[in-house]
Amino acid sequence: VQLQASGGGLVQAGGSLRLSCAASARTLSNYAVAWFRQAPGKERDLVAVIRWAGGSTYYPDAVRGRFTMSRDNAKKTAYLQMNSLKPEDTAVYYCAAAYNKRPLSPSGFDYWGQGTQVTVSS
Repeated sequence: VQLQASGGGLVQAGGSLRLSCAASARTLSNYAVAWFRQAPGKERDLVAVIRWAGGSTYYPDAVRGRFTMSRDNAKKTAYLQMNSLKPEDTAVYYCAAAYNKRPLSPSGFDYWGQGTQVTVSS
């Protein structure tokens, strides 16, 4: 599986961005897809994860209520809608995929896309 992340950019605090993660796979029905982020000098943290079959999602407290993850099965693309952005959301955002499981830590994911930079100015 190859993952291509896009959609990052510079936005003012309170603004919105939508990230996309396009996957090359015959089917994603047995996968979970997630977004992680990593700020300089910090660990890579989970932002959102979706179970492709069924679409159930999980968000950590830091983003719950502001970020929404969704997927388009026909396009094999996952999205991360980020609203009410804060300067502390500034990071490189990565998408990742895990086969036949839904882990919450980076070590549980089998495939990674390249990062996309999100910068939120105050």
